[in-house]
Amino acid sequence: MVFEKEYDLICVGAGIMSANLALMSKILNPDLKILILERLDKVALESSAAWNNAGTGHSALCELNYCPDDDHTGEVDIEKAIDICKQFEISKQFWSYLVEQNLIKNPKDFLIKVPHYSWVIGKEHVTYLENRYRKMREHFMFESIVFTKDTETMKEWFPLIGANRTKNDVMAASMIDRGTEVNFGSLTEHLFNILEEKYNTHVHLNVDVLDIDPSTKSKWKLKTKFLNANEATKQTIRAKHIFIGAGGGSLLLLQKVEMPEKAGYGGFPVSGEWLVCKNEAVIAKHNAKVYTKSGPNDPPMSTPHLDTRYINGKRELLFGPFAGFSPKFLKKGSNLDLVKSIQKDNLKVMTSAFWKNLPLTKYLINQIRKSHEDRMDDLRVFIKDAKSEDWTTVVAGQRVQVIKKDAYEGGKLQFGTEVISCKDGSITCLLGASPGASTATYIMLKVLDKAFPELTTSEEGKAVLHTMVPMWNKKVTKELFDTQLERSKKWLQL
Repeated sequence: MVFEKEYDLICVGAGIMSANLALMSKILNPDLKILILERLDKVALESSAAWNNAGTGHSALCELNYCPDDDHTGEVDIEKAIDICKQFEISKQFWSYLVEQNLIKNPKDFLIKVPHYSWVIGKEHVTYLENRYRKMREHFMFESIVFTKDTETMKEWFPLIGANRTKNDVMAASMIDRGTEVNFGSLTEHLFNILEEKYNTHVHLNVDVLDIDPSTKSKWKLKTKFLNANEATKQTIRAKHIFIGAGGGSLLLLQKVEMPEKAGYGGFPVSGEWLVCKNEAVIAKHNAKVYTKSGPNDPPMSTPHLDTRYINGKRELLFGPFAGFSPKFLKKGSNLDLVKSIQKDNLKVMTSAFWKNLPLTKYLINQIRKSHEDRMDDLRVFIKDAKSEDWTTVVAGQRVQVIKKDAYEGGKLQFGTEVISCKDGSITCLLGASPGASTATYIMLKVLDKAFPELTTSEEGKAVLHTMVPMWNKKVTKELFDTQLERSKKWLQL
């Protein structure tokens, strides 16, 4: 295989982010020459794979970490919840557009309606959840929220959790019925199929990007290596724009790029595992995503949840996540990844972040030490009569949390996503994890704005974008939100 000498855009990594960016770029300008490179032998095998993420359509309907409360007043802040909800609705609007255009035939291949619940136990948490409910129902995005302290109602909502509970149990729950379960691996495959079949844009597998350097003939040149022995070993190709969306591997590649904006960034890898139910009778009793509060000193990624999942056409029941530690930045990465990432320009930042996040280290050590029975005890907080023989452990994905410079703390560990770009936007890189895949459309629209402003600011481009994602760059009113919610409900069969 011989690549062309130059491309308008090269995407490194064949996950949900690159799929969104490449497809939206081709819709806006079908003449763009786009290349997608993936080091593995299939798309969506890392962070986008179904087993490697929560599968929740993150829209802040049930995730309590998006609604912090004030320790003194008890006032709940829902601003982040509003932002996350808007971003996921933008994803749904893009998928709806693809169904409208007959580019996706059956959205149920990757998207299923599953109610989203928040559930807490203990007086303090019940008070918090009620305060959150009162605050959220005032906003049109969450006005359909329902709250209860009634044990019998909770038994109807989620029978597995409600079983063996009495009126003496101090607990509460809230529910928003428009929640979704998303198979991001299947969705990614759909997007790349559209690129291949309609736009003749292919993913080239088993290709490793070794280096990215400035180019005099174009903006950048990439040195690549074929991992398939039957191919020519190495090639150099050029690109006007590059997007690095290689999951945990993005940081190591970014560090090879000659751009000042990369300075000071580091990463902390965290692995994960799920308890997965093997008993079909138990699986059949639960149809919900139920999130609760994480421990007082636990990181946001530790939020326990009991989830109905649909993976490879089969209904599953998962509980977790349980954190672990591996020095790898990818599930199929190297044990030297963390060591390689420590460089002169980020050593001080990473050291500072380490000392300021000792509770995270303690949390990870405790998680690693957990036996199967320890994890079952955690599950029994949700399902009192859970049987150990009904559950097994499955390894989830690898995440690299962003560490960045901070004027006050020296180094700061960040649990969100971050887009890093050079001054002219010709190279962009996505670092971080949650909410990630759920907000991929929103994040990649921001990348488009930075990298291809001529596509997103022209009158023609704005008209196409308004058709694809009507809420993009718009003030979201109740009328607009409700109209688009109904549109998505219709086209996505929700």
